[in-house]
Amino acid sequence: MNGLTTDMKGIFAASVTPFDKENRINDKALLTLMERNINEGVTGFFIGGSSAECFLLSSEERMRLFEIAAENKNKTKLIAHVGAISTAEAIKYGQKSKSLGYNAIAATAPFYYKFSPKEIARYYYDIYESIGMPIILYNFPGNTGVEFDLKNEDIKELFKSPAIAGVKHTTLNLYQLERIKNLKNSLYMYNGFDEILVAGLAMGADGAIGSTFNFMYTHYKRIREAFESLKLEEARNLQIKANNIMEALCSVGLIPAIKYVLTMQGSDVGVARKPFSELDNTQKKYIEEILMINLVN
Repeated sequence: MNGLTTDMKGIFAASVTPFDKENRINDKALLTLMERNINEGVTGFFIGGSSAECFLLSSEERMRLFEIAAENKNKTKLIAHVGAISTAEAIKYGQKSKSLGYNAIAATAPFYYKFSPKEIARYYYDIYESIGMPIILYNFPGNTGVEFDLKNEDIKELFKSPAIAGVKHTTLNLYQLERIKNLKNSLYMYNGFDEILVAGLAMGADGAIGSTFNFMYTHYKRIREAFESLKLEEARNLQIKANNIMEALCSVGLIPAIKYVLTMQGSDVGVARKPFSELDNTQKKYIEEILMINLVN
């Protein structure tokens, strides 16, 4: 068993953090965006992750973000990203999210100091033992620099242990997704790169957690429905359109671009925090043109 008390399969929006003109968290904008996504049919929300600019937030802001999103806990499912370099800090966020009634917690591996596999495994065990909730391991080697070697006994035992309930698999290595699932079949495996949703589902993902779901969830819902109905050509064609959009977003800066699109659609989320740059007029026009050609509503 994975240890979670509710079914967590499905498609989760990796929520952004809206800021007002004074660079403070905009409570109302976050709740309004969540309401939109709930009405569109998302399974739930991944709060305080990379798309939320988590490592650009203060400790107090990260916990405030959990509090705001928790206002919707009776309407949807919530995953709190509690990852930090310090075990004690991650535990603090975990305790907060548990007290707020979150369905699950997730954590990136501790980074920067090149911790050993044994130390990384201990980090997850300590969080699990202190919080009393199994963890969705946020596997994002491109950003953390931490590669999980499944031949390492400490890592292998970690994935098989009660401490881990699932994996947010934000890597193009789909062979690894299948091999992790093979270690413990009850793990929830979430496709983490929006641009390979079809392939992730084909390799056994139970769902997805993605940043572009904030503004184009219905497009990805169609991809999933087409795949599950074995309409594979339709699923691939929709994925191609999604990838045209993703390629454009990444070319100008993913987080600033997502925030621009949401603003363009009427969601007052502000701009990304520095050192992110705001999009210039040429970049904005480019994004608008790509969306017009490719976005399926």
